[in-house]
Amino acid sequence: MKSIRTILTVTSALCVVGAAQATELEVTHWWTSGGEAAAVAELAKAFNEKTEHSWKDGAIAGSGNTARPVMISRITGGDPMAATQFNHGRQAEELVEAGLMRDLTDVAEAEGWKDIVNPPSLLDACTVDGKIYCAPLNIHSWQWLWLSDAAYKTAGVPVPTNWSEFVAAAPALKAAGIVPMAMGQQGWQQKGAFDVLMIALLPNDVYLKVYSDKDAEVAGGAEVAKIFEAIDQARSMAADSNIQDWNQATNMLITGKAGGQIMGDWAQGEFAIAGKVAGTDYHCLPGLGEKNILTTGGDAFYFPKLDDAEKTAAQGELAALMLSPEVQVAFNLKKGSLPVRGDVDLSAANDCMQKGLAVLKNAEPLPGADQLITQDTTKQIEDLMVEFFADPSLTAAAAQERFAEIIASAE
Repeated sequence: MKSIRTILTVTSALCVVGAAQATELEVTHWWTSGGEAAAVAELAKAFNEKTEHSWKDGAIAGSGNTARPVMISRITGGDPMAATQFNHGRQAEELVEAGLMRDLTDVAEAEGWKDIVNPPSLLDACTVDGKIYCAPLNIHSWQWLWLSDAAYKTAGVPVPTNWSEFVAAAPALKAAGIVPMAMGQQGWQQKGAFDVLMIALLPNDVYLKVYSDKDAEVAGGAEVAKIFEAIDQARSMAADSNIQDWNQATNMLITGKAGGQIMGDWAQGEFAIAGKVAGTDYHCLPGLGEKNILTTGGDAFYFPKLDDAEKTAAQGELAALMLSPEVQVAFNLKKGSLPVRGDVDLSAANDCMQKGLAVLKNAEPLPGADQLITQDTTKQIEDLMVEFFADPSLTAAAAQERFAEIIASAE
């Protein structure tokens, strides 16, 4: 792999005359939970130690839904940061089309990203009109059911091995005063659970017909009706989960107050911070234990155009560093995600990470919903899920009818 100094030379030749000076880069993101903070600290440490520059942390509290409008407002308002997190997919599409994001093709070619990023769809998601505009950092998948061994031991029932067993065990947990399913009362979490059920309980082609083909007839049909029955079960199991943030929901599992949680693999960071051991203190079911499949979403960093030659050169160094083998391992072990490089040693990964690696190795990954629909459509579905979970009088059938209407108008 070419060194960071090589990247500096490439970017400097394009952006400035002469060598870049040491500078500070502000990096914005929404990683503020315990596990997330530990992971982002690895990025900052590497940048501070391996370059002459310094990392200025721009953490924005809350979820991506809270942070993204702030990030976008700064970029469009003429006050851009040096680098910013977005998820893989179409979240930064309009910013790229408006010419506000830096073209990273020179860095990508110098570092050979096309040869090392796996699956290739992650780099494709960064590519617009043949040019690469972001550095893919990790692979996150939503398709996980996390289970608290302590909760099931208290309830006197075995730890479930699939979604059906999870639903069947709910009455025993309730009788023991344990919440069967922890879920934060936020639309992105509720929609995330809905999408996980879509993928885990339906054939892949049905999921793709809905989100990729925008087939409203399928969205309103009998197969998707099963998913609305399942999300109705989830609503019932999560009725006493009176928390907001996803990491608070994970903490309910850590403390044995809840049996399970549908959440992305970033939940592993919270278990790790709490000193919990995968396979002993908690279990994880990729594909809800129903299907050997994961989506390949995750995080990427975009670099807004700056009117500053030194910072522009330093952006290239940071982008290259994020995909270096050392950073890929250090960051992802803390984050609970998988690396975008297929050539790094993850022998230190825990039981759940090894399960994820095995799934990605042996099954064709699916694109996440965020890679297939616009942010506007995503927000509409989130709003529907918020209403559905808050209003027991909204039936599964009525919610499905509205979902089909959203898909009919989706782009």
